[in-house]
Amino acid sequence: MNIKPTILIVDSASENLMAMKSVLRERYTVRMAASGEGAFQKVDELPRPELILLDESLADMDGYAVLHELRASFLTADIPVLILSGSADAYGGRRALEEGAVDVLRKPVLPELLLARVSTHIELRRLRNAGKDELGRVNRLVAERTKQVVEVRDAAIMAIACLAEAGDANTAHHVRRTQKYFTALAREMRFHGNYRAELGDVDIALMAQAVPLHDIGKLRVPDAILNKPGRLTPEEFEIMKQHTVFGRDAISLVATAVGGDTRFLRYAHEIAGSHQEKWNGSGYPEGLKETAIPLSARLMAVADVYDALISPRVYKPTFTHETAIELIRQGSGEHFDPDIVDALLVVENEFRTIAAGVYERQEAPDPLPFGERRHMVR
Repeated sequence: MNIKPTILIVDSASENLMAMKSVLRERYTVRMAASGEGAFQKVDELPRPELILLDESLADMDGYAVLHELRASFLTADIPVLILSGSADAYGGRRALEEGAVDVLRKPVLPELLLARVSTHIELRRLRNAGKDELGRVNRLVAERTKQVVEVRDAAIMAIACLAEAGDANTAHHVRRTQKYFTALAREMRFHGNYRAELGDVDIALMAQAVPLHDIGKLRVPDAILNKPGRLTPEEFEIMKQHTVFGRDAISLVATAVGGDTRFLRYAHEIAGSHQEKWNGSGYPEGLKETAIPLSARLMAVADVYDALISPRVYKPTFTHETAIELIRQGSGEHFDPDIVDALLVVENEFRTIAAGVYERQEAPDPLPFGERRHMVR
């Protein structure tokens, strides 16, 4: 069924309305209004007109005032308006275009010219709408392809994380939890110090996506060391410490292979290489101190240690949320950035909620003082 395009003609002179209607009615559905108020009523009728022919001098208001109202509403802003002008000079036409009209027709209007201009602007509107539809389709397609790429990347990262911590059946849960802890801390840190510029929504999302790669270097650490019950020997601990170097270097190789650094790879490099650094400079692999440690790695340190404390491991007891928070608080200014510990204390209930989704724990007996747990959180 071929539906005629709808046109609204607004003119205070009834003879003008009828004359234009007689020219256009064969090809178009024609509505008419003799005033500005009448125009606003007619334009709200569905289907809305695809073109408006508007006299610049109406009985109840200036035609340009009507044009401004139409442009101000999101429902009518995209309807093309063709001004019917009785002005004989060029100024009238220039003003109409400056005010937002798509075209100007001099009165009295020649029927052939009226048909030609109306046909042209109806077709232009159709083409614009078709272009918008196609752009929307392309954007949806791009968004879907991007979503698929991100899902594949996240799946690959998760697989690597699971391989890096082989033997831990809870690795996937650990990764998801630490991402959530990290995100909660990073969002809260925007209210501490001068971190807002470093922690925009995109930055936090990219950092959180890099979190699963923090222990990628453990792929090169022997399973006998990774899964050893109890305390590591000094020699074993030196080997364990190399996982930060292995991970950092692997990500550097990836950056080189893809032809340059990205924010995601930069954050992954920082987190993998520096999440075992300590605020007082006693960490590894480089002994970085305070703000020389990248912010992403300082955030990761708190998120990672919290989850390690509350999770069952072959080499340590399982601590409750309250004990884990207290142990991290004791490490403020030594192991951890004091600002990040302050942020943790603000969002600790959020941490508790995230943790409670996986484990039900009992208090571990006689937790060790923070400074004596050097080998317990690997």
